[in-house]
Amino acid sequence: MPEETADNFKDIKKIIAPSGAEVTANSLKIGDKIAKTFFVFSYPRYLSTGWFESLINLPNLFDVSIFVNPVDTGTALKNLRKKAGQLESQMNDEQEKGLVRNPVLETAIRDVENLRDALQQSEEKLFDTGVYVTIYADRAEELAKLESKIVTMMEAKLIYMKPALFEQLEGLMSALPLNDDRLQIYTPMDTGPISSFFPFVSEDLSSNEGIMYGVNLSNNNLVIFDRFSLENANQVVFAKSGSGKSYATKLEIIRSLMEGVEAVIVIDPENEYERLASTFGGSMFNISLSSHEHINPFDIPLIPEGEAPSDVLRSHIVNLASLLKLMLGKITPEEDALLDRAITETYASREIVPGMADFAGKEPPVLGDLETVLRSLEGGHDLAEKLYKYTQGSFSGFLNQPTNIDMSNRLIVFSIRDLEEELRPIGMFVILNYIWNLIRAKLAKRLLFIDEAWIMMKNDDSATFLFGLVKRARKYFLGVSTITQDVEDFLRSPYGRPIITNSSLQLLLKQAPATIDIVAKAFDLTDAEKNFLLGAEVGTGIFFAGKRHVAMQIVPSYFEDQIITTNPEQLLQEKADL
Repeated sequence: MPEETADNFKDIKKIIAPSGAEVTANSLKIGDKIAKTFFVFSYPRYLSTGWFESLINLPNLFDVSIFVNPVDTGTALKNLRKKAGQLESQMNDEQEKGLVRNPVLETAIRDVENLRDALQQSEEKLFDTGVYVTIYADRAEELAKLESKIVTMMEAKLIYMKPALFEQLEGLMSALPLNDDRLQIYTPMDTGPISSFFPFVSEDLSSNEGIMYGVNLSNNNLVIFDRFSLENANQVVFAKSGSGKSYATKLEIIRSLMEGVEAVIVIDPENEYERLASTFGGSMFNISLSSHEHINPFDIPLIPEGEAPSDVLRSHIVNLASLLKLMLGKITPEEDALLDRAITETYASREIVPGMADFAGKEPPVLGDLETVLRSLEGGHDLAEKLYKYTQGSFSGFLNQPTNIDMSNRLIVFSIRDLEEELRPIGMFVILNYIWNLIRAKLAKRLLFIDEAWIMMKNDDSATFLFGLVKRARKYFLGVSTITQDVEDFLRSPYGRPIITNSSLQLLLKQAPATIDIVAKAFDLTDAEKNFLLGAEVGTGIFFAGKRHVAMQIVPSYFEDQIITTNPEQLLQEKADL
């Protein structure tokens, strides 16, 4: 090295190096940080792929160094031959003494012979492998807690670590990116076990376009993603109550509106989105027995460009029949056929029939018209009696009215909080069918959020409709988010898993112990990921985008938090400050 270059290198070291280090037997202090280095000295007989990932993706400050030094094959074969001789001699001694067979020795001999054969045939290479981990903390208590966490995690995989006693400075130097192994504590490994170390980098989900979903807990990078860049823009959100699923959804709505999404539509079972709609000038429609807003399920759909009016009407009649079966309960095949005929005749009474070139200017029927038609048909009296409570009975203010809502706003929230529990699945079906007819009429970038989607999964007819909507949404540039806290009910439905597979985005927040196994099976989670979700803090979870996923913390700005929070303590404090 030239003298001038050497002097410059020394100057750089003086600039970046700390002023000093306090070295003890099992740790050292550098500036305000305490550091401790460990080395791995024992591995299980087999290393499963990805075992290193649980350590690498811990949201803590630490360094890992892996040294892989090739061993000369001739030297390795010589040492293995010697080792095989020692093991066989030991086994012969035990047999001569009349001791019972030793399976540990037999396994060791078999492993040595297999490795000798693989090396001799050039199928494997042997390497001396050293793995060092240096952890950092501000206080000794934090360092001890992190040490216990890492050691316990590794020992659960039968991987054992020890601190580098009286060699902490050498350990730190080995962990630094200097390619200088000062500890030189090796374990011989062939290529198979070494390959299980990789990939040893954390997953990244950051792109140049899209919205910020949160912060990657593995590397503190921003999780920025455009859901419309995937094969579909659908999403599922699973979490237990109070873990932040509605909070995360409202945050996504705000940022999506800022990014230029043409419209966002929300089905809100608990009025959690009212404040958001009010702040952004959105429309809030309350659907209940006594509300002034109404949706007529018999509304004639708008005809999308390029589609035949008769096909659109027939498709609408099929969806309407599913809604009516949800309202009427279990019906016989004969009643099903009669209901289909009655719906067609109800439209025909308003001169709306398949085959028409245009339905413009035609006044749609209402539910009461269907009841009248059913009473006039042979065998339709029982069905008409079941409809009575929706047309003239206690539920008559719900569906038997013309539509009077305006869908021209960019943010629209349908609240069903004041709807009786019995009517909630029906209300969600009516709203979704109405929205779907509008979505199909115009191609535009839109998002639909269905909170407490498990309500739709309780009945096969409504679950079928929801699955069809999710499956066909991509064609109309629509992203559907299904949000639920009742994971078991959602996945118990035969349409639950297909909805997940048709959703390229998934967000899993804190899970309950009773449902974690179901979630783990549905999303193919590792044991480490299961444990992470069981102990996750509010607003922390796993974000999936296609085949990639990361552990993520949802982070709002102060302004966003003031709008979307539902924390009772925080809301009371805001009122007191006014």
